[in-house]
Amino acid sequence: MTGCSLKNSDNSSLSSQNGEYIFQSASLENTIKQRDMKFKKYKEIMKSNKSLDSLSYQNERIDLDLDLFDFYSEWEGVEYKLGGDSKSGIDCSGFIQKAFKEKFNLSMPRTALLQSQVGKEIDKSQLLSGDLVFFKTGDDINHVGIYLEDGLFVHASTKIGVTISELSNSYFSKSYWKAQRIID
Repeated sequence: MTGCSLKNSDNSSLSSQNGEYIFQSASLENTIKQRDMKFKKYKEIMKSNKSLDSLSYQNERIDLDLDLFDFYSEWEGVEYKLGGDSKSGIDCSGFIQKAFKEKFNLSMPRTALLQSQVGKEIDKSQLLSGDLVFFKTGDDINHVGIYLEDGLFVHASTKIGVTISELSNSYFSKSYWKAQRIID
């Protein structure tokens, strides 16, 4: 079993209706807007051939952030399918495996349980973009996502497919298990 479950979760913090987002959280809406502004500025800089060093961002992981948001935008809304690993359906550990292979050329194990043994365990307070966040969603079942920033993570949800959720969501808050740093 690949280990993805989200059976009794609260409604997602973000849903899409006719291509328009409905935010159930002002902080999520603000984070998405900030991400969009960063991405727009990044595109402008790349077009003008300026160095990323000229940005006023203090976040040294901006390339990683943008790679993750780029990957998310390619997969956003893809339906959940247990054992799936394509755009016709993907599960949480398959999503992690694809993201790390395509964006960072890193091979990851196929199951959430095995992925939870890769890298270095870190405290929740130390989370950075690219860290894996794990959840105990049942006796044997685990769920995994990729931390983005500001309490948000991207994952393949059994209810709505590939999405961004908040760690502070009551379901994820109570089922949070641990975090692993894969990329230093």
